[in-house]
Amino acid sequence: MKSITSKEVTIEWIPDKNNKEPLYKQIVRFISTKIASGDWVIGSKLPSQRKLAEIFGVNRSTIMMAMEELSSYGILEGNAGKGTRVASNTWSLLMSAAPPDWGSYLTSGSFKANVPTIQIINKLEFEENFIRLGTGELAPELFPKEMMREIFMRLPERIPSLNYLGSLGLLELREILSERLKKQGIQASPSSILITSGSLQALQLISVCMLPSGSTVYTEAPSYLKSLQVFQSAGMKLKGLPMDSEGLCHWHMAAQSHHASNSKGLTKEKNSLLYTIPTFHNPTGAVMSTQRRKELFRFCNNQRLPIIEDNAYGELWFEEEPPKPLKTMDENGMILYLGTVSKTIAPGLRIGWLVGPESVVERLGDVKMQMDYGASSVSQWALYELFSTENYDIYLQQLRKKLKMRRDHALHALDLYFKDIATWNVPKGSFYIWLKLHRNISTDDLFYAARKEKLLLNPGSVYDFEKNHALRLSYAYAKEEEIEYGLKKLSNIIRSNSFINASHSRPNGSK
Repeated sequence: MKSITSKEVTIEWIPDKNNKEPLYKQIVRFISTKIASGDWVIGSKLPSQRKLAEIFGVNRSTIMMAMEELSSYGILEGNAGKGTRVASNTWSLLMSAAPPDWGSYLTSGSFKANVPTIQIINKLEFEENFIRLGTGELAPELFPKEMMREIFMRLPERIPSLNYLGSLGLLELREILSERLKKQGIQASPSSILITSGSLQALQLISVCMLPSGSTVYTEAPSYLKSLQVFQSAGMKLKGLPMDSEGLCHWHMAAQSHHASNSKGLTKEKNSLLYTIPTFHNPTGAVMSTQRRKELFRFCNNQRLPIIEDNAYGELWFEEEPPKPLKTMDENGMILYLGTVSKTIAPGLRIGWLVGPESVVERLGDVKMQMDYGASSVSQWALYELFSTENYDIYLQQLRKKLKMRRDHALHALDLYFKDIATWNVPKGSFYIWLKLHRNISTDDLFYAARKEKLLLNPGSVYDFEKNHALRLSYAYAKEEEIEYGLKKLSNIIRSNSFINASHSRPNGSK
């Protein structure tokens, strides 16, 4: 069976020049082993011979000898203009039983792979010596170790057992969340709250059990949702809507719909909904004004268009509290509201919550039980303990001050190194600065050039529906001195135009 995959392989190995075995033989053994083990599937593309010579640190003649030997075995095949690809599992047939052609399986599943840039980011975030200028999580030094230590010391006496919890999650946690939400103006009974393994799982639950294939999901452009594949994997269409200084321009939904019927608005497109981050939008940091929130809610209410409101960053304000969530206006159960502690404490707790009509929550809870039989019991009990005291709110006050200091430091560095080549927002909370470069350059090319210099970026292309020249910068993770050093180095890369040649090192499929 011939695989249809054409992804370029990743190589993280070099031959041992102190080994008596000839270098080309070591390369033959390495490549044949990767193919025999199923790591490199049939159809996988190898880098060019020139690039292989750079990766392995050998002469091109050594690469040619290795390629000729592998081609003679029938393992590799080269086509003019198409490069060299894995042709068969011949080597494994000689050595042992052949593994299945995993490539044909990998391309058959319904869940789409991340775009190559996201895959690289997810991998390099765990590599040492990289300065992470776009990472969307708190720095390890901001983790409240003492507060969490005290909580976990109390847990053995408080937890009756670590058995499975109910389909909606720990009742005690849902009760205390109900009280906290009430202080924000959101009326939510414990039975209308579902505890999830982070906000992302809530989106996945919605995608698999509430919307049929072909549905339309409207969202801001750019949007965090565009960097995910959760809705696209379920066969849904994402449609980006413009933003202005007050937030999402909802009136563009009527222009995009094929069902606009009259001057009063649009007839709701079948099986569509809106996903929005009105407070400290990811990636731009924008805050939707109170007036725009009212207009948006009125528009969606009139059109009977359901809303998913993601409020992951709402508690991370600096100078003043942001406007109340959209959910505070909801009297008809048309908004599914998402919250989490992944951004305020740590993503490793894997705890988020969804607020919605009881019928929806029950349905999602049933599907969640089929997926994982409930979020971590330990994390749910720990969060209940945390919310039971004033410690969490005291911690938030301290965290806001620390993040504001980091923001100010990042803004100062941008003033030093980017004033003449970019513009940026001044965030009023959260993690992110949306940096728009003046120069007509590819931020994807810049991503690979920065990678060579051990700088890890989040290019705007992974969030937007159209080409842009923006970067999502984060001041929440890297140390202040790392941010200044990294931004200075990034500025030098841009000014030197060295990023133009970076496309040579891109993986296949990165455009």
